[in-house]
Amino acid sequence: MDPSVLYISVTLSALFVAWGVFFTDNLASVAEATLGRIIGNFGWLFVLTSSGFVLLAAVLAFSRFGRIRLGKDHERPEFSTASWVAMMFSAGMGIGLMFYGASEPIMHMSSPPPGTAEAGSEEAAKVALEYSYFHWAIHPWAMYAVAGLALAYFGFRKSGNSLISSAFRPLLGDRVDGPLGKSIDILAIFATLFGSAVSLGLGALQINSGLKTLWGIGESTAFAVTIIAVLTVMFVFSALSGVHRGIQWLSNGNMILAGVLLLFVFVVGPTVFILNSQTEALGGYLASLPKMSFTTGAFGGGDWLSGWTVFYWAWWISWTPFVGTFIARISRGRTIREFIVGVIVAPSVVSVVWFAILGGTALNREMHGGGLSEAVAKGEEAGLFATLQTLPWFPITSFVVIVLVGLFFVSGADAASVVLGMLSSRGCMSPCRPVVILWGALTGLVAAVLLLAGGLEAVKQVAIIAAFPFLFVMIGMCVSLVKALRAEPKGESAAVREGAADAGDEREPDDGARPAEAMADSKAVG
Repeated sequence: MDPSVLYISVTLSALFVAWGVFFTDNLASVAEATLGRIIGNFGWLFVLTSSGFVLLAAVLAFSRFGRIRLGKDHERPEFSTASWVAMMFSAGMGIGLMFYGASEPIMHMSSPPPGTAEAGSEEAAKVALEYSYFHWAIHPWAMYAVAGLALAYFGFRKSGNSLISSAFRPLLGDRVDGPLGKSIDILAIFATLFGSAVSLGLGALQINSGLKTLWGIGESTAFAVTIIAVLTVMFVFSALSGVHRGIQWLSNGNMILAGVLLLFVFVVGPTVFILNSQTEALGGYLASLPKMSFTTGAFGGGDWLSGWTVFYWAWWISWTPFVGTFIARISRGRTIREFIVGVIVAPSVVSVVWFAILGGTALNREMHGGGLSEAVAKGEEAGLFATLQTLPWFPITSFVVIVLVGLFFVSGADAASVVLGMLSSRGCMSPCRPVVILWGALTGLVAAVLLLAGGLEAVKQVAIIAAFPFLFVMIGMCVSLVKALRAEPKGESAAVREGAADAGDEREPDDGARPAEAMADSKAVG
């Protein structure tokens, strides 16, 4: 345990909770004013850096650096590829996709980006899917990939620790062990804490909406807070079981159950429309990606952009210390190319399929007079349930959605508790139980306080405010990572030796290239 980092971050978090409890209206007004200044003055920076992360990830994956292994040259992945993808997807976006999978395309169709299409038209429906792909596919996962790569490289390749500050050693030297490094870790803790609180708030609101739709249970902020309390206890117990048991099992279960739900909607829903709309929208998304990536709203549409794209980029930034640290934790032994391609491509494909099926079904129903826009206008959390009501077996599918949201809630939050424990325990891969319990409880408290302070909007606002200073930390991590990679020796790299070993090459490596275990065995035999 790092007393200074833990005590300072816990104290500041507790003060924030007290602020929300005793001065609720003041917290809401301050958050709203601060958010307006950040987005108004620095929205362009979020747009520019998010695209920069995509370009950096592509360059690193397909350059000579892509062959470098995240760990020692002889190490291999700790988890199977299926479990690896399932865990990072559950941690990175599970609840968000459940919450916005049907409602976001409907909202974009009702209010498309200015200058793109007429509201409510078929063209607006296509644009709605394109922007849903844009917000949930390549860009956010590139942010996670860059952050996770830096942490995994310095932690496993350079035998460092799993702290955000450790990625700054090439730039700051031994100062990362002092107050400057601890300040970076505290910023990472706050971004993680408030980014996780967003997902908990979304999950609680959607479970509340589902219970009301299915069984008529009253929908209120107080009931959503009760849901957070119950699920907080569950995810703390799951976090205590460790990554190999609770988190891995829950993540695999999530993906299986989500796959069953998607398959059902695909089969009984407008299957042909889903296939046609996905093909056309995916082509439009890829063709418009460069333009969409650098649009700042300087010549119109700034309000729409701030409310959607800039908000999303800031939200993903707030999740990067948590998701990046967690992905790094489960990625030891993979090459940089395998890491980047896996982290960006696999979840992006899942996100596209998710929106194509759920969002495509919702758009189809809306274009044929389904009235989904009215339901979504009352609350974004109702979009998925309103869509499922137009399909057979609604009681069963809605119950499955409630279970899925709960599982995503638990699997994502317990991963966040473990990461917060690592960040406040000198990067220890298995933080002690009291620290994990403490952070789990604080995460639930922060989510509850934000819901009480102003509902979903307050949750989003505080997440973006916490993400803003961490944006500069992300930029520094990228610079530090590139500097360290350029210092990697050229010539016969680890990947060449690895390829020779995998192919059964019988050459004896020289002593300088032999793993420690092989040298130890040689000495023992001698």
